[in-house]
Amino acid sequence: MSTASSAVQPVAPTPGLEMRGLTVRHGNVAALARVSATLMAGEITCILGENGSGKSTVVAVLSGLLRHDEGQLLVDGQPVRFRSPRQARDVGIATVWPDLAVAPLLSVWRNFFLGAEPTRGVWPLRRLDVDGAREATVRAMARVGVTGLDPDQPASALQAGERQSLAVARALHFGARALIIDEPETPVTVARQTLFGQAILAARAQGLAVVVVTNNPRYAHLIGDRFLLLAHGHVAGNLTRDDVDADILTALMAGGERLNTLTDALTALHPELGNR
Repeated sequence: MSTASSAVQPVAPTPGLEMRGLTVRHGNVAALARVSATLMAGEITCILGENGSGKSTVVAVLSGLLRHDEGQLLVDGQPVRFRSPRQARDVGIATVWPDLAVAPLLSVWRNFFLGAEPTRGVWPLRRLDVDGAREATVRAMARVGVTGLDPDQPASALQAGERQSLAVARALHFGARALIIDEPETPVTVARQTLFGQAILAARAQGLAVVVVTNNPRYAHLIGDRFLLLAHGHVAGNLTRDDVDADILTALMAGGERLNTLTDALTALHPELGNR
């Protein structure tokens, strides 16, 4: 066997989620109009756009809150049409919402396992495995960058970034294959965004297809691999880190002629961009 043939070839990313010509209508108004994008496993795709661009509609479709009217949503190459968030969760799509709620008086480990508490022993002597739940919570949170955690403290004692990290850690622990993150539109502290950024990068490292909806283009360029720009329900740009730097991405958030010019130029150089 030759050296060339025996060399280890890099593994190409695989599609985690795929939107093909996705259209969502509210009456006669198209909230999304033939949106196509491939959300790759092991990559972070940041969705950007002004209010009313269709970002929230994409999140609603991916998370099972809203059904699309036309086009296809594919998971592992198979078309799906979710009727509820539970169906999305059942195929491994976890969503972290901006107004993430916890049961404040319950402990961190209780919130982590809420509804799926581990047990030990056999019926009729089966009982809650408290020690195992505490240890699993601490390990899972450490995986996303939150260390030194007291699993018995009430969830109300967690910082905002730690609560979101808890949701990411829970998704990883329970085998999610895709993570949808709808970030708050209001400004957040650097400390909170740094902590949550660690959790997002940990999810990517675990091979999840991560989708981050954000209004901060510089933060998007810092963590993202791909950037899906939406405007009035249409795809205005489908770019990678090699296509744009942080300054250009920031300028593109304002839309206008510069976005149209860049999109046309990149599509001419890379025709495959127009087919995504």
